[in-house]
Amino acid sequence: MGSKLVPAVVGGLVVGFLSSIPFINYCCCLWAIGGGMLAAYMYIQKSPTPITVGDGAILGILAGLIGGFIYLIIGLPIAYFISAAQLEQAMEQMRQSGIELPLTGIALLLVSGLIGAAILAVLSLIGGMIGVAAFEKRKGAAPPPPNFGAQPGGGFR
Repeated sequence: MGSKLVPAVVGGLVVGFLSSIPFINYCCCLWAIGGGMLAAYMYIQKSPTPITVGDGAILGILAGLIGGFIYLIIGLPIAYFISAAQLEQAMEQMRQSGIELPLTGIALLLVSGLIGAAILAVLSLIGGMIGVAAFEKRKGAAPPPPNFGAQPGGGFR
């Protein structure tokens, strides 16, 4: 797990920060997949043995969870400050037309942020699996060392 942590954190930073920055966050799905792929690529470069798609999925979900947490901490406050007035205006229009939502204001923003973080985690998981398929060129386990003339039973002739 320790060797997977650094690639997952780097991938998660990519997912979280790029998904939180206004105007760049319009490609948040791409950033999530890319962060998972980056985590898989980094792990493949350091791994002495081939890694499986399952390893890529683990790396991707870790990167996505880290990225989702960063998105909640950074992206939600940014989204609130940018769109608070628009959100209140839309809520007032809904009230005037007779539509009442069970969640309003910050609670609605928090729920939507949690859903967004979950989506980032799933997309990063997919990115980790794609990363293994794209970057892992080694197949199977390492071949056994050569057997230069050794006879069954351990002797040489």
